[in-house]
Amino acid sequence: MSKQINNPFRGKKGYNCFGCSPDNPIGLQMHFRIEDDIVTSDWTPGNHYQGWMNVLHGGIQATLMDEIASWLVMVKLKTAGVTSKMEVRLLKTAQMDHAPFRLVARLEEMNKNIALVKVELFDRDQQLCADALMHYFTWPEHIARERMHYPGIEGFIK
Repeated sequence: MSKQINNPFRGKKGYNCFGCSPDNPIGLQMHFRIEDDIVTSDWTPGNHYQGWMNVLHGGIQATLMDEIASWLVMVKLKTAGVTSKMEVRLLKTAQMDHAPFRLVARLEEMNKNIALVKVELFDRDQQLCADALMHYFTWPEHIARERMHYPGIEGFIK
């Protein structure tokens, strides 16, 4: 079953995340869904995210994968943290005219407080364009609430 994830940061003072703030006019303005053990996002780029002609910029691809990994941590692991390492592979040209793109994130494993999150980026034809293994440093929930403004799982799921 697929369910829209609520953005509990919307309207908070100082919230201007490049990846997910709906109010950042130059940001990615991503939205997320939870489907069993995965988090997904369908995203259509504006032309200003282009690298080479008709190609989604590789740095934007990495940013998309970084952002969805953080949402997986907040929703599935019920905490927050920061990216400590990104292993990104650009596998096939992500052509702008093959949008929307679909991102899929899943937890691969936990090593103490490091979450390894696998992210895949597909074009509209279901072709795998890029993938990443995101290493995400996580805090216990009480520290995430204090340091990262983590609202608790109840802020995301309604």
